[in-house]
Amino acid sequence: MISFFKKKQIIDDLNWLGVDIHNHLLPEIDDGAADLQQSLNFINSLKNLGVENFICTPHIYPDLYPNTPVTISSALNKVQAAETLAIASHKISAAAEYFVDDNFKANDQLLCIADNYLLIEIPYASEVKNLEQIIFDLQIKGFKVILAHPERYLNYYKNHDRLSRLKERNVFFQLNLLSVSGYYGKDIRLFAEYMLSKKWYDFAGTDLHHEKHLNELTKIVTNGFLFKSIGNYAFQNKSLL
Repeated sequence: MISFFKKKQIIDDLNWLGVDIHNHLLPEIDDGAADLQQSLNFINSLKNLGVENFICTPHIYPDLYPNTPVTISSALNKVQAAETLAIASHKISAAAEYFVDDNFKANDQLLCIADNYLLIEIPYASEVKNLEQIIFDLQIKGFKVILAHPERYLNYYKNHDRLSRLKERNVFFQLNLLSVSGYYGKDIRLFAEYMLSKKWYDFAGTDLHHEKHLNELTKIVTNGFLFKSIGNYAFQNKSLL
């Protein structure tokens, strides 16, 4: 019998995202890839999901991960050398994810994603009293500030106006892809959905650290859930290519 009902096409890749602007793929440098082999495995797995361009963003967190441009470029060089030997076709570069607290000092030597976009994170549960002043100081220096995964900061759950003020101050927001699946919890998923409905997000990234992240991401990509949820959202990742 001929069916007149066509199944909806399932989009089971990440080609629509274009570039992963936030991840922890560089080896032995923070709480991401433990060694070079794991780094290459993560990169190849993401490539199989449709990611062709990677901007690696290891933590710069003075008390925990005191990375510098030197340590980051050294880790990147190891990956690029191994990728060259494997005749890889994807593009890999590096910037950083800066931890911003009340002791953070802006300078002119910060590692940017592209075109002076600077990725920052803040404490998950404590207050940065002078955050807006820090962001203003960075912007005066010409940096375009991207706040990583704003849906995960507990202090903003019941005070959406604070995030609204950051948007008014031209702060860009980056969504973690796993947030929409509930991986980090129901509250974070609902908060991400709220910000998506407000069109507050500008970029998205995997924020991939380990195998659990990769497994969950693979599941929600290959079953079509991720594209169905956010695949048609106007993320600006491709503008950074």
